[in-house]
Amino acid sequence: MAQSLCKIYLHVVFHVKTTSPIVKDEHLEQLHNYIGALVNTTGCQVLCVGGTGNHIHALMLFSRTETIAHVVEEMKRNSSRWIKTISSEYEKFAWQGGYGVFSVSQSQVDTVVNYIKNQKEHHKKQSFRDEYLEFLRLYKIEYDERYVLSD
Repeated sequence: MAQSLCKIYLHVVFHVKTTSPIVKDEHLEQLHNYIGALVNTTGCQVLCVGGTGNHIHALMLFSRTETIAHVVEEMKRNSSRWIKTISSEYEKFAWQGGYGVFSVSQSQVDTVVNYIKNQKEHHKKQSFRDEYLEFLRLYKIEYDERYVLSD
């Protein structure tokens, strides 16, 4: 029997809808843990989940049998449902439709984990929009700015 060998690290980034309440600091750790558990249920292995009240970063070891669209759908759909159950202030909570997914080389995994863990400090200096556009430029992803971070 042939063996399929695969080790792909992915950095997933997504943002709340502009009409959505942001996640309060007191709920962020719970949300990050919940999203990490969702990643693991897809067969991928979560390495780190972080972000601020308006966006998520997740680094995972990607499963060779999954699709990116399915993993992100599971993360967003189920975390959106879940957060509505922890407080009535989130009854109108929703993630934006889009997302970014970026490959990470083995040599950069620790750097990305540290980056994700330090999001609060990072965003004292740079907005999420600027951060996201920087990723798109760095990875040479063509985009129409009218649709970046739009609901």
